[in-house]
Amino acid sequence: MNGSEMMALVRDLYPLCRSLTGDGVRETLKRIQRLIPLEIREVPSGSPALDWTVPLEWNVREAWIRTTTGQTIVDLKDSTLHVVGYSTPIHATITRTNLDSHLHSLPEDPDWIPWRTSYYSESWGFCMPHRLRQTLTDAEYEVFIDSTLAPGHLSYGELLLPGTTEQELLVSVHVCHPSLANDNLSGIAVATAVAMLHRDQPRQLGIRFLFIPGTIGSLTWLELNRPNLILIVGGLTLTCLGDAANLTYKRTFDGRCAIDRAALHVLEAEGKSHELLDFYPYGYDERQYNSPGFRLPIGSLMRSRHGRFREYHTSADDLSLVSGDQLEEAAHVVSSILSLMDRDRCYVSLAPEGEPQLGRRGIYRAVGGGGDPEALQYAMLWLLQAGDGRHTLLDVAERSGIAFSVMAEAADILETHALIAWSDPDEGTALRPSRSSR
Repeated sequence: MNGSEMMALVRDLYPLCRSLTGDGVRETLKRIQRLIPLEIREVPSGSPALDWTVPLEWNVREAWIRTTTGQTIVDLKDSTLHVVGYSTPIHATITRTNLDSHLHSLPEDPDWIPWRTSYYSESWGFCMPHRLRQTLTDAEYEVFIDSTLAPGHLSYGELLLPGTTEQELLVSVHVCHPSLANDNLSGIAVATAVAMLHRDQPRQLGIRFLFIPGTIGSLTWLELNRPNLILIVGGLTLTCLGDAANLTYKRTFDGRCAIDRAALHVLEAEGKSHELLDFYPYGYDERQYNSPGFRLPIGSLMRSRHGRFREYHTSADDLSLVSGDQLEEAAHVVSSILSLMDRDRCYVSLAPEGEPQLGRRGIYRAVGGGGDPEALQYAMLWLLQAGDGRHTLLDVAERSGIAFSVMAEAADILETHALIAWSDPDEGTALRPSRSSR
């Protein structure tokens, strides 16, 4: 899935009216399901989600403000941002003063529509450009919101690409924002592209993809999957990956987990201009995964930070803000991080007493004394020295300054020649994991 195809997915999903729950989320998941074999889960309203509860399901069909003479001022058909998320139904003629208390606009950006929600307190409202709001001078206006807030379900999508072991990597994106291209749809497009790329590849670690509504979705998933959380060895939340800013990686709470090191190594090895952030308890679902009761090693990859770019949660976060090239680069980086995590394992030397003779095996230069070995040969020497079953490939790559990709190639050569084997770092003995039966 290249950048143009990812942009096509963003354009396809952009008009849908998404929220925490409802038909917009279901339709979004169904369209993603055309590309990857997503399992769509439905969790009933009222179900426990740790300290939260799955909310009522919200759907909106029509909404507008009109003058008493029938002139339409704002209409949901023109922008999904026009209605405050989770607005309760109303059809009434009200005074200008009363209406104004239910309006939201941005005086500092008078031509943009803000995005606002009222998830957990019953209310209603409209969002509009501030310039338009200033023209509302009539004494009364007719308002109409045809919505339902009733028992239903929270919908989310899940895809597991199994590996040869029970351990898993987690990739999580939120699907609850309406027409916002960078904050929401870019992450969806990148996750879909990565899932397509890895779907048919052999791997040691499974990769689990979650397409969930923000916060309540991750809390619900954690509630439902407590017994299996121990299998997750790393992962990423993905968001705001389509704009022109440099890539930004937000570390896990621990800050030195394998995923933190993998992300840094990939960004540096590929020469990507990037920013590193320590964990902070605000943002997206990484804060739920990293909470003290779970401490899942989940970092976050983004470009512009949430709330730190001007277009954030406004109508200016439109299709013009994201590009296929940026999405494609992000998907490549995510794929490289996941591949590194999958390939990063410990090895034990099968010829640990002294240095084995590589030349007679045809894997070392034939003539000695000519200066430093080339990177691949040097990587083999490092791996043989580190082959005590307690050092991963990334450990050795970091210590030697040799790129992980070169280290992995060297490991393949040495393993082919029966000089090293996978090992259990707790036992220091060679092993090969058997394929899972799931």
